[in-house]
Parts: sequence; structure tokens; C-alpha cells
Amino acid sequence: MTGSRTNRSGIGNRREYGHDQALDAKLPDHGGSLFSSFLNMANSIIGAGACLPFAFQEAGLGMGIILLCALTWIVDWTVGLLVHSGKLSGRTTYQDLLEFCFGKTGLIAISIFQFIFAFGAMCAYTVIVGDTLPHVLQALIPGIEDWPVIGFMARRSFVIIFCTVMISYPLSLYRDISKLAKTSAVAMLALVVIIIAVMIEGPRAPMEIRGDPDAVWSFARPKLFQSIGVISFAFVCHHNSFLIFGSLQKPTINRVKMVTHLSMMVSLLACMILALSGYLSFSNKTQGNILNNFPSDNLIINIARFCFGVNMFTTLPLESFVCREASSTSCLLSLVIETYYFAGKPFSMKRHVIITTGLVSVALLIALMTCNLGFVLEVTGGFSATALAFILPPLCYLKLASGPILSTKKLPYLACLGFGIAVMILSTFFSLEHFLAPKDPAGASTCPM
Repeated sequence: MTGSRTNRSGIGNRREYGHDQALDAKLPDHGGSLFSSFLNMANSIIGAGACLPFAFQEAGLGMGIILLCALTWIVDWTVGLLVHSGKLSGRTTYQDLLEFCFGKTGLIAISIFQFIFAFGAMCAYTVIVGDTLPHVLQALIPGIEDWPVIGFMARRSFVIIFCTVMISYPLSLYRDISKLAKTSAVAMLALVVIIIAVMIEGPRAPMEIRGDPDAVWSFARPKLFQSIGVISFAFVCHHNSFLIFGSLQKPTINRVKMVTHLSMMVSLLACMILALSGYLSFSNKTQGNILNNFPSDNLIINIARFCFGVNMFTTLPLESFVCREASSTSCLLSLVIETYYFAGKPFSMKRHVIITTGLVSVALLIALMTCNLGFVLEVTGGFSATALAFILPPLCYLKLASGPILSTKKLPYLACLGFGIAVMILSTFFSLEHFLAPKDPAGASTCPM
């Protein structure tokens, strides 16, 4: 570590990647294909795409469109910046990069932000499973919730427990993220079904459940900063970008850029269509999960609910990887928790299973206790996603690059850093303020069991 730090001033002067490409050419030809890496990255971005109509409801139509496009571009830029910094420093994980740049403080900071974001996503995805699949089961078997003996199978709590324990948990035990490419492909197909269902059924929804038609054309709304947190939650993929690229065959700069750009373009198109279809239909009544706006007996929406549930319990393992995994110096995956507490120790299957079980179990318990998806998205996105996407990548580059900080070439990185800090503070503050504000008992809602 000491020897590598002494060369820091020199690596910032590289103008081309010739040296890096020469090293890349020697990489072994193993791991996932470009397509499998694209599927994993796109799935990690648009897995929570159904929350974006809610972001438009908070930001307003005009600002929602502007923010979604702008934040997608910034995320694409900062992912590239992160990989660039990794190349400059010779580091292959987000944790190692922060530790190289800022020592133990950097390692602690990135571990906290990555864990909060990934764990918040695990909780949110488990809540969504409970929001969607019980409606499907009740529609398939009308009145099942009132049946003796087996009626409990249609309850929210049972569906969450069953799907988590029988599907998400076994997938989370994988040690190689490229193994999830097939489940990511299924999740991507599920999202296409969701988009089509919302586009068809949104305009046909009964008028009594739709929002104010005049409010839909509001250019901007007061919850602008909270909406940035929600969009950031959906689009931030920095926390698992190194894992995905590390599983790519010969992860050269050009191949990494190809995966990133393609994932961002496809995700922006899909999320824009879904956000506009949902928000234009329900306006100021748009919920955190757009499918909750529709009646329980809508056949097409129930098909979409089933697909969204499948999407969520196959996306959850991607987030459990980030909570648990980081690339070791031997290019094998080891335990974000192990990076700090068990650094340098050999892999232990027992420890692997215990940590995975603990993470999934706690996320399961939280999902059973809350159904306030909007708050989970706002806080997780506002606090940790903004740090991972808009603060830490430019901060690392500024640390690695040569020359004075206040130079013209570094203004974009400083601007991104300032934007991230402002959004992180304001979004988290406003979300907590709204959550802690006294609620009207008449309007308060409780989670169905």
C-alpha cells in the first residue's frame, strides 16, 4: 500500500489508456459475456422502475422529465469516472479505491454508504413483493383469504416469507454474480410486461381512483429534492458496477463503456415510458408502487404484478451481493462486510452462509413491519445513492488527478461534488421531516397482514 501511494502523483498525468489496454489484453478470457453483464447492470438500474411515476408526482411533470434525463447522464458519466479512477489507481473494487485515496476513513465511508443503499434496496424489493403477489393470488382464487386452513397463503406476510426464503435467499447464496444473468434476463422481460400493462390500463382506470387532471401538468412541485432521491435510488448502480465489470470477460475500458452506455440508454427509455404512463394517469395520487394505484381485480395489472414480484425477488440477490461481496486480490469474491471485518482471511462457507442469512432475515423482518415504500426510496436514495453516485466518484478523481484543485479542467468534478452534497443533505432532511410530522389518524394507513 505504501509503495502504491508514492506513485499517486504520476498516475494522474496519463492522457491515454495505452498502458491499461496493454494490461487488459493479458486478462484471462473467462467470466460473463457483454450481454450477461448488460443484463445484470440494466436489471440493477431498472429493477425499481415502477417507483419512477412516484418521482414525477413529487417533482412535477416538467422537472420529472428534466431530472430523469439529467441524472441518467450524470450516472453514466460518474460510472465511467469510477472505473477510470479504478484504472488509475490499479484498484478493482469500490472499497479498495476509497481506501487507496483516503485510507481507513475512506474504507469506512464507502462500506457504510454501500451497505445502507444495498440493504435499503433489499428492504424495498421485499416490500414490493408483499404489495404485488397477494393481489395476484387473490385474483386467481377469489375469496381464498377467507378459506379455513389455507387462507393464510394469500396474506401479505406469508407471501413475503415464502418468496424470500424459497427464492431470494437461495439465489443470494451464489458467490459468482454472473450466475444471476439468467434471472436478470427474466426480470428484464418482466419489466417489459409492466410497462405495457401500465400504458394500456392507466388511461382506462376508473376516474374515481385517478388524480386531479389539472395537477398533472404542474411543471414543478415542492418535493423536488425527495424526487431526486427516488430517481437516484432507481438509477444508481455504482455499488455493484465493479462486481459486474469484474465478472466480464476481458473488462477493458471500451467493453466497460459499451456495457454502461447501452444499459443507461435502455434504462432511460424504459423508465421514461413507465414514469409518464403512470404519472399521466394518476397525477397527484400516484403511489410509491404504481401498480398499487390499480384495482385488485384488474387482470392485465395482476399479470404485471406477478411479473413485478418476479422482478423484485430476482433483483434482491444482486443487492445482497453488494452487502456481502467485494473482489479480493485473487479475483475471487469474498465477503462489503468481510472487506472491513474479515480482510485478509480465507473464504469460509460457514461465514458466507451466516452473513447472507442475517442480511436476508433482517430485510425480511423490516418488510413485514412496514409498507411505506415511498419513504424507503426517498431516504435510501437521498442519503446513500447520492453519495455513491455524485459525491465519491468525483472526490476520488480529484484526489488522484494531478494539478491544482481549483483549475478549469476540474470544475465539472467540483460541480458534481457540490450537487451531490446539497442533494444528500436536503433530500434526507425533507424526507425525515415529512415522515416524523404528525399524521392525521383518519388518513393514516396500515399495512395489510
